[in-house]
Amino acid sequence: MSQQGYVATPPYSQSQPGMGLSSHHYGHYGDPSQATSPGMVKPAAPLGATSPGVLPPPGTLPPGPHQFGQNGAHASGQPPQRFPGSPPANSVAPSYASYQPSTQPSYPPPVATSSVTHLGTQLNAMQINNYGSGMTSPSQGSPGPLSATSFQGPPRPPQPSILQPGSQVLPPPPTALNGPGAPPLPPTLHRQEGLPGPAPLNAQYQPPPPPGQTLGAGYPQQAANYGPQMAGAQLSYPGGFPTGPSQMAGPPQLQKKLDPDSIPSPIQVIENDRATKGGQVYTTNTRGQVPPLVTTDCVIQDQGNASPRYIRCTTYCFPCTSDMAKQAQIPLAAVIKPFATIPSNETPLYLVNHGENGPVRCNRCKAYMCPFMQFIEGGRKYQCGLCNCVNDVPPFYFQHLDHIGRRLDHYEKPELSLGSYEYVATLDYCRKNRPPNPPAFIFMIDVSYSNIKNGLVKLICEELKTVLEKLPKEEQEETSAIRVGFITYNKVLHFFNVKSNLAQPQMMVVTDVGEVFVPLLDGFLVNYQESQSVIHNLLDQIPEMFADSSENETVFAPVIQAGMEALKAAECPGKLFIFHSSLPTAEAPGKLKNRDDKKLVNTDKEKLLFQPQTNVYESLAKACVSHGCSVTLFLFPSQYVDVASLSLVPQLTGGTLYKYNNFQIHLDSQQFLKDLRNDIEKKIGFDAIMRVRTSTGFRATDFFGAIFMNNTTDVEMAAIDCDKAVTVEFKHDDKLSEDTGALIQCAVLYTTIGGQRRLRIHNLGLNCSSQLADLYKSCETDALINFFAKSAFKAVLHQPLKVIREILVNQTAHMLACYRKNCASPLAVSQLILPESMKVFPVYMNCLLKNCVLLSRPEISTDERAYQRQLVMAMAVADSQLFFYPQLLPIHTLDVKNTALPAPVRCSESRLSEEGIFLLANGLHMFLWLGVSSPPELIQAIFNVPSFAHVNTDMTLLPEVGNPYSQQLRMTMNLLQQKRPYSMKLIIVKQREQPEMVFRQFLVEDKGLYGGASYVDFLCCVHKEICQLLN
Repeated sequence: MSQQGYVATPPYSQSQPGMGLSSHHYGHYGDPSQATSPGMVKPAAPLGATSPGVLPPPGTLPPGPHQFGQNGAHASGQPPQRFPGSPPANSVAPSYASYQPSTQPSYPPPVATSSVTHLGTQLNAMQINNYGSGMTSPSQGSPGPLSATSFQGPPRPPQPSILQPGSQVLPPPPTALNGPGAPPLPPTLHRQEGLPGPAPLNAQYQPPPPPGQTLGAGYPQQAANYGPQMAGAQLSYPGGFPTGPSQMAGPPQLQKKLDPDSIPSPIQVIENDRATKGGQVYTTNTRGQVPPLVTTDCVIQDQGNASPRYIRCTTYCFPCTSDMAKQAQIPLAAVIKPFATIPSNETPLYLVNHGENGPVRCNRCKAYMCPFMQFIEGGRKYQCGLCNCVNDVPPFYFQHLDHIGRRLDHYEKPELSLGSYEYVATLDYCRKNRPPNPPAFIFMIDVSYSNIKNGLVKLICEELKTVLEKLPKEEQEETSAIRVGFITYNKVLHFFNVKSNLAQPQMMVVTDVGEVFVPLLDGFLVNYQESQSVIHNLLDQIPEMFADSSENETVFAPVIQAGMEALKAAECPGKLFIFHSSLPTAEAPGKLKNRDDKKLVNTDKEKLLFQPQTNVYESLAKACVSHGCSVTLFLFPSQYVDVASLSLVPQLTGGTLYKYNNFQIHLDSQQFLKDLRNDIEKKIGFDAIMRVRTSTGFRATDFFGAIFMNNTTDVEMAAIDCDKAVTVEFKHDDKLSEDTGALIQCAVLYTTIGGQRRLRIHNLGLNCSSQLADLYKSCETDALINFFAKSAFKAVLHQPLKVIREILVNQTAHMLACYRKNCASPLAVSQLILPESMKVFPVYMNCLLKNCVLLSRPEISTDERAYQRQLVMAMAVADSQLFFYPQLLPIHTLDVKNTALPAPVRCSESRLSEEGIFLLANGLHMFLWLGVSSPPELIQAIFNVPSFAHVNTDMTLLPEVGNPYSQQLRMTMNLLQQKRPYSMKLIIVKQREQPEMVFRQFLVEDKGLYGGASYVDFLCCVHKEICQLLN
């Protein structure tokens, strides 16, 4: 069974130092002392002899310092376990078999050739063995001389390839071993592409096996050399043979870099999808079809399955059995964004109202009426598509069937013909069986000394006057039903009575922060329109009221407690907007101490940095969820504030955390104000509970997101907005059938901003197959990365980071090795073949491995890591895609006559040019990078200054210069900002100046400054792992 895939053979035949999971990159299980346990067999001789033109698998090592850790377990057929540790209460069994150190050798014993002696001398000369612990010395097992027969054999013409001409060689990966200053190892094989022709003179060649010797294990005959090439992009390595061993001697040649254009490009994949599907109508009438990529703009028409704006899957074809799922190790998951924003040219959700009868549901599994239900017996009964139970149709819902067994009103009822729709919920779905009250927003401002002095309090109060005019409202209503309240705090809490009949607002102080109570009910939560003058009066007075305060200590947990108690007393759901800036050190529940300890980094205790200091916040979050109180936190830290503790309540209550480091009014106010406006105006549901039901054979087992779970099935969210996504993992509990497929129904019960209780239903049908190739064909890389990021970031709380990184690498190799073994043409093992749908999966996985949450960097604070961790947990697919692989646009190529964005380039330093100006965006930051030789006319057009030297890099807003180029650039920046949940702060970076270091961290295809492999090196690492698994 052959399937199109991407073929690549990294041009190296000796192992690259450090491309194993050396501690420098991804760590190994246990400590270095264990790594040299007697159970580990050291590979001694390198560089096996190979069949003509076939590269040996990269697992063969040169003598010396290679330390791979206890990583041979998977060769013995055990699947790796995703993050081991305490299993979640809701999972039946751990995802994978437990991971055991293997006693097998990590590498197959290779056959030596004379080029080894050459390499051995090189390595000795470089004294690489002096580095690191647990290294074997190069003298161990050094090979003997080889007979000249090794080099006999007929020369063979190079194999043609469909890639660009030019010979390349993969450089050794940068590691602690060969460091930036170490000379490169000599190339063992040059690659030539294009038409067959004479081999390059300086190339070194792999000899064929000696006469009479059969090919060693792992070197099958390369069928592709003699038959037609497999479809899909291929990298191939031609080889002729030297006449004798003399060509192996001599100094190492200068190394040529592997051409990055020859490895899969995320940009190309995105552009190809846009070219084929962009601007078209995508209809959802076919089960299991793979939607356009999240980066492709198209019009989506609901015809029976939920739009990919609401649900995206890691694969749209599930394996029929759990054995197949274990074999492939592709996670089966859906990323659900129930309140996704729908563009104006698509139909909004229909609202179905059955009055007092309420929605029609299956008696057994409680699934809601949907297109998966099959009507029988003339329309008097229906069979549930999820559990197969036969139900009576309620009399009010009866309708006759047509000649194909479909109801006559099929197209009139959204719940029968559409994938997504809403129901009006009856009183049975409401708290205490009473209709809910409209929600409330409470604004809580930290008025400690520093916030008053830097002007933040005044800024917030001024802005609130404007944003309160734009409170969200139901489409048909004139004014918003949302009520508002105000609290200020430092060490104590100040509640304000802003009742409409008062001439002046009244303040009440609560000093007992240990037992917070709400001192007033009437006049605290008010209608903004009615109390507008009193509220404006209050907002004018607050900055003056505390102008002379010298109080710098603050509380935090009591603030949330007060807001929750106020909502509870008013019997309404709601949202707290807290504006806070320091570590809460005042005596009160939830008091925190500074525990920012850099000594824990890269130790097994590093996970403590991501855990909250006290359990006060978890129990507070639980109470908030049970009362429908969501918390959104705007943080303005100038030093450590323990984000891991403070962010817990926003995360568990479906709120959002915004963070502005070292906030300065003149530089950062625009970013903050945009975020505040956006957060207040966005589409949101309150007091929500979500249930994911599935057809028989599989079920939802794990949930990741800004959610709280009291049991194993109900996902509780005090609020859920249009940017939040929940990632759900599924496991088999029986066989799935190819005929019926795998069906998913997601139901969200929530309260609207107008106070109406509703159910939002999303249905999606997936295919099932007993062929692994179908599973790989239907994968979606962007959703896979969203899943892996969330499961890894959840595991960070309990697992050492190096274990997590290693499991990610292992699972990547397993997924691709399974494809290689079962779905690809029988090419040589030494060729890396990637499924078409996953060909850029390795670059995204490498970006995840290099993220500061999983790999600490000295310039990234503990707070920033905790912030990014909780940010990703709630991300939808489009946001995680941009976050891990930023967009890099060459601004100097802007066409002022064309409104389209310039074509993006790959995130690598090699794509920058000194004459260029580039814009990079990742959803949190936006950088404008200026090359040292940027054209003065462009500098003048953008900044209104004569030259590069005159540009002020402190500015965070571009000046309005008024020429077409400036307008086009500003429009481009606005386009990038649209649909993004966070306002991106603009940072201007000049080439070769200190701040450029920060910018370089986002060039994710390059080697990280503080560890983390380049894309090319990671591809080699994965290839090596795959070869080991296949051998």
